[in-house]
Amino acid sequence: MNNLNAHNSSAYGTLRAGVAKSEITNCDPGVTVNDPLYAKALVLDDGKTKIAIIGMDAVAIGMICDIGDDFLGKLRGRIEKELGIPGRNVLVNASHTHTADPMLCPAAEQIERTFDAVRRAMQNMTEVKIGAGTGYENRIMINRGLRLKNGKHWTMRQANPCPPDDEVEGLGPVDPEIGILRIDRMDGTPLAVIYNFACHPLIGVPSGGVTANFPGFASKIIEETLDNNVMAIFLQGAGGDVNEVLYKDINRPRTSEPVGIMLGQSVLKAVKNIHTGNATLSVISETVVFPRRTDIPVRIDALLQEQSSLLESLRFASLNLKTFLPLYIKYTLDQTCPSDYSYRYLHAKQTGSSEMLALDAENRQNIEKYLQNIHAMEKLTRIQDDIATLKLHQAINDQAGESTIQAEIMGIKIGDCVLITAPVETLTEIGLNVKKASPYKHTFMAAFSNGYMHYGPPASYYDKGGYEVTECLLAPEWQGIYERKANEIIHKL
Repeated sequence: MNNLNAHNSSAYGTLRAGVAKSEITNCDPGVTVNDPLYAKALVLDDGKTKIAIIGMDAVAIGMICDIGDDFLGKLRGRIEKELGIPGRNVLVNASHTHTADPMLCPAAEQIERTFDAVRRAMQNMTEVKIGAGTGYENRIMINRGLRLKNGKHWTMRQANPCPPDDEVEGLGPVDPEIGILRIDRMDGTPLAVIYNFACHPLIGVPSGGVTANFPGFASKIIEETLDNNVMAIFLQGAGGDVNEVLYKDINRPRTSEPVGIMLGQSVLKAVKNIHTGNATLSVISETVVFPRRTDIPVRIDALLQEQSSLLESLRFASLNLKTFLPLYIKYTLDQTCPSDYSYRYLHAKQTGSSEMLALDAENRQNIEKYLQNIHAMEKLTRIQDDIATLKLHQAINDQAGESTIQAEIMGIKIGDCVLITAPVETLTEIGLNVKKASPYKHTFMAAFSNGYMHYGPPASYYDKGGYEVTECLLAPEWQGIYERKANEIIHKL
C-alpha cells in the first residue's frame, strides 16, 4: 500500500470521505460545448473497506460511443495499483447523456482525468456523517413504451413517428423515486449529495452542442444552492424505457434545462430532511453469465412478413399530397357540408340530385385510403429501423463467437442504504422488481454501470416489439439470472 493510501486510512468505525471532479469534455476546435462534462469521484473509507463511486457524463462505459471497452479495466487497475482501492470496489456509472459525438476527450485522457479525480478525492479525505433518503419526481418523465390495444409495444423515438392515437391503450411504468445519499462534514455542512434517478437524458440544448443534459443542470442547481463546495453526483437508474416527457415536443425549443431544474429542486427538498450519522461499508462484486439471444432471425422474418403485407396494402391511391391536404382540411372542418356552402346541398336535395353526396363519398374514400397509406408508411419506417437494428445485434453476437456474455453485478452497502448495479440499460420493471425484493428500505439501482450490454428488457416484453427488445443482445433468460443474483448479493451485504 502506498503512502497516500496509508495516510488516508481511517480507524475502523470512523467513516471518511473525499470528493473531486475532472472535466472530460471534448475540446477539439469545431465542437460546440454548451456545458462541461465531468467525471465526479466519491471515495469512502470506514477503516476496513474502501470504495470509489464515479459518476461520468457519458453515454456508456464501453461498447458504444466515446468510452472504449478497455476503459474500465485500465482505470480500475491503475486505481488498485496506485491508490490501494480494490478494482472490484470501484463503481463507474454513465449518466447516459446523448449529445454530439464525440463528446469526450481522447481515450488516454479519459483514464488519466478520471483517475486524477479519484486521486484528488483521496487526498481530500475528511471524517463524515452519512444518511440515506428519497425524493419524489414524476412530472418530468414518461415511459416511452406505448402500450397498444393489440398487445404490442411501440417505442417513442425520434427515428420513427408515434402510432395513431386510437391504437394506444396506455403507458408503461416509471419509477418516481430519487435515491439520495447525503454526506456531511462533521460540522454538519454538506460535502456531497449522491442522487439516483431513472430517465434517459436525450433532449439536449437548443444549440445542439455538447451538454450533460438534465443531470448536469440538476447537479448545478444542487451545488449552487447548498454551496460549501458541495459536489452533486448523479447516478443513472433503471431508465432504459423512460424519456423526458417533452422528448417528442415540436412546439417549443429543445432544452433539458427546465427538466434539470425541476429534478434538482426535488432533490434539494428531500436532502434537508435526511439525517446523517456514522456508517460502515461493505461491497460484493460477482460475475454472472447471461445467454446471448438466438431468436433474431425469427424476429427479422416476422418483420419482413409484416413489411410485405404493408407494402401490398399500398395500392389504388388516387390522391397525392397536393390533392390530399386541401380535401382533408375541408372534410375535417365540416363533416356535414364539406364541399361547398350548405345551400348547395339543400338545392341538390330539393332538385333530387345526389351528385354532392356522391362526390363526398368518393372524396372520403380517397382520403381514408391516403390516411391508411400514411399509417402504413409510418409502420414501415419503424420496421425498417427494427430490421437494421436486429441485424446489427446479430452481427455483434456472431462476432463474439460465444453463446454467452459475462456480466458484473456489484452491491455496495453504505449504512442502511444499498446500491446495486447492472451493466445494461435496465428497464423500469426490473428496477422496481429488485427494489421490491430488497429487505433494505433504501435500495437504489445504478444501471449503466461497470460495462455496457445495450438494453435489458423483461422477458415478457420480447414478443411485444418495442425498440428496447430490438436493440438487445441478451436472451430473455437474462432477467431471471440478473434478478436472482442481485437479490442474492443484496442479502449478503
